[in-house]
Amino acid sequence: MHQGRSSALEEDSGARPPCQLTAEGVPPTLRAGALRRHGGRGDPHAPPVRARGLVKRYREVLAVDHIDLNVLNSEIYGFLGPNGAGKTTTLRMALGLIRPTEGVVELFGRDPMREGAAALRGVAGFVEAPRFYPYLTGRKNLELLAALDGGEAHRRIDAALETVELSTRAKHRVGGYSHGMRQRLGIAAALLRAPRLLILDEPATGLDPAGMRDMRVLIKRLASEGITVLLSSHLLSEVEELCDRVAIVKEGRVAYEGALADLRSEAGHSYRVRSSDNDLAAVVAATIPGVEVAGRGERALTVRASEPQIAELSLALGRAGVAIVALTPEQATLEDLFFRLTEDGGRATLPEAA
Repeated sequence: MHQGRSSALEEDSGARPPCQLTAEGVPPTLRAGALRRHGGRGDPHAPPVRARGLVKRYREVLAVDHIDLNVLNSEIYGFLGPNGAGKTTTLRMALGLIRPTEGVVELFGRDPMREGAAALRGVAGFVEAPRFYPYLTGRKNLELLAALDGGEAHRRIDAALETVELSTRAKHRVGGYSHGMRQRLGIAAALLRAPRLLILDEPATGLDPAGMRDMRVLIKRLASEGITVLLSSHLLSEVEELCDRVAIVKEGRVAYEGALADLRSEAGHSYRVRSSDNDLAAVVAATIPGVEVAGRGERALTVRASEPQIAELSLALGRAGVAIVALTPEQATLEDLFFRLTEDGGRATLPEAA
């Protein structure tokens, strides 16, 4: 559980020591005693996370560039981007672990930079990987954290271990835990705070397929209990399966924020067209306004178009004597959209929604 001291020049490269948002993982001004002194649970109508114009500069390096975020109650919100995009730096600013160069971030309407520990009421999780004393048991580690947090935290230990399915291993030393078990113990530590907002930074990184499946099941279960989850990840499959809405970041900027369904709609509709004359079909498609030939194989074309435009294409192919063998709608995957946003210049590469 011991955390090292972060350097002001360390970034999302992974060089920083990890930080867990339990009592030992926050600055001295944000420890449990201060939490109890301040009390309060924030504005009940305020969103769990709201960031405006968030900037972080490390000398000449602009790590976070005017990020806006809007995390809504009871959702699983994906914070998605390549390694080094600024995700972890953003989370550290949100939790008051580092000071923004510009901008403001609020948790349930409270700014950690202004209100200190009170802003973390109802908030838990971990940034990067959770750390524990390897020579102590899982239960003993949780007991130490509960003692630091105070209040009713110690009464939640058994339930937290049960939730993450570590009850049978609670008396074993953490040094003998698998990576996945340590990740789940990190979530158990967060649950000691009875959080309304759970912030998880790359919780599935380094897990085997079974561990990733177990982590997804656990996150879904927590969300079903009304906990808002902010999930930072670079694993597209994880985000696609779990998240209600996403923010995709590139080089410290938000390239997209919103529902996955809206992102797919914004990317346009794709269709696979098999015909009796593929070459002539491509020529005909190019003459119809709004129809884009996105791919061309030996046996089929991939076109982007709205439904009315596809109907017009079908009629045009018939007039040209080209028989349609198959016309199949195709939905863009999150991977397709992610690479368009992060490798090809961002939102400008997405066609207008039909």
